[in-house]
Amino acid sequence: MTLKPLGDRVLVKPAPKEEKTATGLYISSGAQEKPQRGEVIAVGAGKLDDNGNRIPVDVKVGDQVFYGKFGGNEVKVDGEDLLLLRADDIYAVIED
Repeated sequence: MTLKPLGDRVLVKPAPKEEKTATGLYISSGAQEKPQRGEVIAVGAGKLDDNGNRIPVDVKVGDQVFYGKFGGNEVKVDGEDLLLLRADDIYAVIED
């Protein structure tokens, strides 16, 4: 199935949850935090301004991004857990 976000929405594949601490200790599944980092899978065309002009989204497919911890909606596509969120919920693009 293909999912095409509408407006200023972005589909993100969250990074896997951290299972170990930096020192090598395992974290129980109940204590693992939701990831706030992921890869952009699909991008909407952008929202319209008051004059009907389309405002493009600042991210593109393949970008690694940081997003808000509680933003977006979790969706399952072809058995894979993804996150559908607004472009405003993305705080930064990670550049190497």
